[in-house]
Amino acid sequence: MKSTLETRLGIFFALALIVAVIILEMVGTADLFKKTYEIQTTFKNVQELKKGDPVKLAGVQIGRVEKIELIRSQAKVTMKIDNAYKLKTDSKATIKFTGLMGQNFISIEGGTPDAPEIVRGGLLESGAQPDLSTLMAKLEGVASGVEGLTKSFSADSLSTLLGPVNDFMRQNSTNLSSILSNTAQVTLQISQGKGTVGRLINDDTLYNNALSTVGALNVAAQQAQIIMTDARGIVSRASTIVDQVNSGQGTIGRLLKEDTLYQQTSGAMDNLKQIFEKMNRGQGSVGKLINDESFLKNAKLSLQKLDKATEGLEDQGPLSVLGIAVNRLF
Repeated sequence: MKSTLETRLGIFFALALIVAVIILEMVGTADLFKKTYEIQTTFKNVQELKKGDPVKLAGVQIGRVEKIELIRSQAKVTMKIDNAYKLKTDSKATIKFTGLMGQNFISIEGGTPDAPEIVRGGLLESGAQPDLSTLMAKLEGVASGVEGLTKSFSADSLSTLLGPVNDFMRQNSTNLSSILSNTAQVTLQISQGKGTVGRLINDDTLYNNALSTVGALNVAAQQAQIIMTDARGIVSRASTIVDQVNSGQGTIGRLLKEDTLYQQTSGAMDNLKQIFEKMNRGQGSVGKLINDESFLKNAKLSLQKLDKATEGLEDQGPLSVLGIAVNRLF
């Protein structure tokens, strides 16, 4: 009987131990059945971080804080990371908290795909973490400023600010009433379509005229577009012609590019110069006619004889006139 009781107690404690290990493994406080590796980092202030706090990557828990120790005025934190997660050497560790009263944890951020993986026991760079006490101090300062602002809007200050406005309203109540009444009448007339503004708002004539004007502007714009298209075509053709002229094509191009016309023109001018020089020297028939005075004398004598021969033509017949002219001249 005694042996049976001891056996039962042993089985009970063994089962309790197994259940405790399973529960610890499920809640994550024990890593007995997980393969892990350790990495380290240092912080100037770990705030309220403690052993067993989670380590997260992109919000997913990948390990836990294994040990915290003080070395040379800095806190050295050892983390145990699950083998399934490989961290990069350019990753950064930052202490964060889930709320003002929540649990602290280490957040792993950054890490490029091309960077090498961190080795076991490697040191991870730490990032600047917000100090909760500093944040609370800033919040306290903001609250004090808001409180001072609300105190500045007390009843006395409001009465001081609004006092001149109240006095102005009381002194000009009659004028303000008249202004409001006139404004109401004007708006009523406008709504009824009276006056220039009312007709502009309520009459469709202005709208129709504006619509016609817009239509005419559209037509003009289309015509201008056509003119611009034609102008572009003309410019393009002119550019083509200029290119042809520059390349020596066509009559104008040949005249501009070839030296034949220049040479022929130069020769013609030389010949013309020689002719004028001969004429000035009295050479040739034309030169003699221009420079010989005997020709001028003979021409004058012939005109005088012709003048005498025509004096008696009025009373003579055709044959007599012809005979007289011949005798006079010869």
